[in-house]
Amino acid sequence: MATPEGELAESAVVTRAERRERRPLWAPVLRTVVAALFIGGVGYAVVSQWHMVRPVLGQLSLSALLAAGFSVFVGIYATFLAWLAIMGDLGFPLPHRDAMRVFFVSQLGKYVPGKLWPILVQMRLGRAYQIPVRASGAAALVFLLMVVGSGLAVAVPLLPLLGGRAWGSYWWTSLFLVLAIVAAMPPVLNRLLRIGLRLTRRQPLPKPLSARGVAVSASWSVLAWFGYGGHVWILARDLGAGDSVGLYLACTGGFAAAFCVGLLVPVAPAGTGAREAALILLLGGVLTRPQVIVIAVISRLMFTVLDVAWAGIAVLAARPSRRSSPDPAAESL
Repeated sequence: MATPEGELAESAVVTRAERRERRPLWAPVLRTVVAALFIGGVGYAVVSQWHMVRPVLGQLSLSALLAAGFSVFVGIYATFLAWLAIMGDLGFPLPHRDAMRVFFVSQLGKYVPGKLWPILVQMRLGRAYQIPVRASGAAALVFLLMVVGSGLAVAVPLLPLLGGRAWGSYWWTSLFLVLAIVAAMPPVLNRLLRIGLRLTRRQPLPKPLSARGVAVSASWSVLAWFGYGGHVWILARDLGAGDSVGLYLACTGGFAAAFCVGLLVPVAPAGTGAREAALILLLGGVLTRPQVIVIAVISRLMFTVLDVAWAGIAVLAARPSRRSSPDPAAESL
């Protein structure tokens, strides 16, 4: 005779199976095709101009590669501090080493097709430190808003420095910047979080986001962009593009805009292909095409290697998790 618990478990399994069956079969195919188009476009740009790219690639020095890598390394750490500020402001402060494990390991999920993997992994890892999934999910979404909003705040004012028709072609990004600023205001942001939690039938968060917490997170995010811009500028300078402050600002604005494009393309893992295509387009007015192609390829390699390096550092540095009585709210997604 079936028990009520057994019937409920069987019902849950059936429900999940039905959901899988209802998923459109063309969705994963479409994601793969679009991602392949982006990657193929960048690959074609490299191959078609390899006769010009190869000599430029040989101009890069080891010292420039190390300096650019360090700039990316510091920028990635600044994004972690932006996320950590949000977690603390929501009422879930984490010891630094434990927070590194949750953040940096979950960030490897962005290399899997689909944008939800980092959030899902973060929720899973957070449970080991008694963080309810509603808090992990809220922090991840607010962090994404901080990244995109700060990226637009850096990129939009610097568009005129990119030369060509950058401002005339991309002035509309200023409208998204206004929306991001409004959404990041604590009264608006807290209301959006409350609505989201209510719609998903989750308990309210222990405390609302404060103006100070949002400001600290946004500040670290902006600093990260200038670190990222530094690695583009260092590589460009080593390739003979000059070393002016104007070029540094143009590299920072162009990379911030390209990175945001990669984040907003839903099918590109870690923005692969989309970010490089946007960077080649945006910096084409201040750098030669071979220079920007080399920078785009080297930049992608640096981010991939350093994302893995930070995850490794975080795993080695983290203390063993203490699994006491877990928060019941953290046990269900």
